[in-house]
Amino acid sequence: MILTRLVNSLFDVYTWLVLARVLLSWIPVDPYNPAVRFIARVTEPYLRFFRGLLPPVGALDLSPIVALFVLRLIRRLVLDIIWGL
Repeated sequence: MILTRLVNSLFDVYTWLVLARVLLSWIPVDPYNPAVRFIARVTEPYLRFFRGLLPPVGALDLSPIVALFVLRLIRRLVLDIIWGL
């Protein structure tokens, strides 16, 4: 089904963007770089939600781990709904 593949691809792209955001936080990058700004602008609202829910654990930010887990659950839910149509 085309809709299933499209939804799956969109979730894949967003997952990779979140992973890229995590990797970019580990290395020094130019915050004015258009690619870095795009990734931050697209992922920040989603990650901010989880940062607000989780207490800080020292210098470790666990929000991307939880965010990716929830994204996977949402993906499964959306695909189950599509398959049920």
